[in-house]
Amino acid sequence: MAAEIQPHPQARTPCLLSKIEAFQDVVSTAVIIPKEDGVISVSEDRTIRVWLKRDSGQYWPSVYHTLTTSCSCMSFNPETRRLSLGMDTGSICEFILSEDYNKMTPASTYQAHQGRVTVVLFVLEMEWLLSTGQDKSFNWHCSESGQQLGTHRTAAWVSGLQHAFVGDQSGQVTILKLEQDSCSLVTTFKGHTGNVTALCWDPVQRVLFSGSSDHSIIMWDIGGRKGTAIELQGHNDKVQGLCYASHTRQLISCSSDGSIVIWNMDVTRQETPEWLDSDSCQKCEQPFFWNFKQMWDSKKIGLRQHHCRKCGQAVCGKCSSRRSTIPLMGFEFEVRVCDSCSESISDEDRAPTVTFHDSKHGIVYMHYEPTTGNLLTSGTDKVLKLWDMSPVVS
Repeated sequence: MAAEIQPHPQARTPCLLSKIEAFQDVVSTAVIIPKEDGVISVSEDRTIRVWLKRDSGQYWPSVYHTLTTSCSCMSFNPETRRLSLGMDTGSICEFILSEDYNKMTPASTYQAHQGRVTVVLFVLEMEWLLSTGQDKSFNWHCSESGQQLGTHRTAAWVSGLQHAFVGDQSGQVTILKLEQDSCSLVTTFKGHTGNVTALCWDPVQRVLFSGSSDHSIIMWDIGGRKGTAIELQGHNDKVQGLCYASHTRQLISCSSDGSIVIWNMDVTRQETPEWLDSDSCQKCEQPFFWNFKQMWDSKKIGLRQHHCRKCGQAVCGKCSSRRSTIPLMGFEFEVRVCDSCSESISDEDRAPTVTFHDSKHGIVYMHYEPTTGNLLTSGTDKVLKLWDMSPVVS
């Protein structure tokens, strides 16, 4: 069922520790059990499995439970061993795992939503169960009494939730202030052109990271410099997961094409400039194709407009013929820059701030456990992979 892979600690790359196989369908969500050498998985075949590592080094299921309907999301709290499952039917089913993780006992059921539950999150400090659904509602329940405390309508159905941060299908990130029985809107961030797929919060630096189907990650500085947004462009496909290693100030992100990217956030990053509007190239002053008056006066054919990613100026193709990486602006791939900016970018400026790694399977979900330094990835190949991230996150 699970193969143990011998790691190679001398390589500065994630070490593949184990593979967990034998699934009939894709594992939609899974978590590492801290301090237990275990994994909880929820598969699209409606099974919940608790895998524990045996003396042989292989993972074997200690719990195998089949649900009556499909599970869409999961939240696990290791301190209480409370497992909260969001269902396609709109309900939330909770189970309590035994201390030895060999038994799972039903605890509560919440009739939370009118549509599929998209995200569920248990907050131990408040003893609240937060959930969002395709019915465009954000609800919170008391986990002790089971009573619904409040609800908030969202503009689009929510695809990412991190405490009071809500990311939705429109690409918008909303900050809510939750009270015992009320909810108020704090602010809204707009920056993604695709739906928000993942959120990650660093409470120390007070920075929120959001990943999207538009392949980008945005770092929102909620703390010292309010309103600052730093774009991070290092994926060629949909971002499927984010996690932050606060002790080393590194961001880990995964995407659908199997990429695992480690971002060094302990550098001074720069905001990308606003794109400037102009009717002619701001370098050579040649008219753009919609500037009929200047084209007529100068007897010249209008040119296509581009923008330099470093200065934001509107330029023609001839004046922006070069490409460059600009890592401190988040551009880890080469982007269009004007000729003058290209000359100003030094080799030191082009030094990458990320490392790229290939998981060798299309990632649908990821989970990072900071206490062990291990990363779990679930793939379209119906395989779970466990990685030792200490060679790269240290």
